[in-house]
Amino acid sequence: MRRCSNISVSRKRFSAHHQHNEHKAVAEIIRFLKEGQTISLISDAGTPAISDPGFLLVREAIKEGIEVQCLPGPTAFVPALVSSGLPNDRFCFEGFLPVKKGRQTRLKQLVEEKRTMIFYESPHRLLKTIEEFITYFGAERPASISRELSKLYEETIRGTLAELKLHFENNPIKGEFVFCVAGAE
Repeated sequence: MRRCSNISVSRKRFSAHHQHNEHKAVAEIIRFLKEGQTISLISDAGTPAISDPGFLLVREAIKEGIEVQCLPGPTAFVPALVSSGLPNDRFCFEGFLPVKKGRQTRLKQLVEEKRTMIFYESPHRLLKTIEEFITYFGAERPASISRELSKLYEETIRGTLAELKLHFENNPIKGEFVFCVAGAE
């Protein structure tokens, strides 16, 4: 899955800005900004730079003394956390786990995390992730999975990791998912 943001320069669309061109595109975008252009970074899903491209651009703009403004917008993890029923006074946002290298290491580091943990996951890795969470956090760990937040087929499923696994083994897995897992006790 390719996370993508779009850049608009004044009234013209610049281009897709994604994880595969982000490093290369930043210099050109900074050049436009230094020329006095107004640039908007718009994500195809949620807030730019939250598990989407944008962080490198913002960091470089700040380094160059360019003013950066952020307009509040949709961020899937906040409504997912609130509707999860899990403690939300302290939490850690993990975004997408590494697909391969570093995934197991990261999960081992999170075993003793006491705050509610928030993850993003794609539909084709959801069951694998639930199985890994059961392995590392235990089948009885409370969790919730929200999908398609603020859309027609919005849904939040709550229960233990074992119950969530059973649910998604028996129901279609469609949409983008936000996974909230209770912290260790």
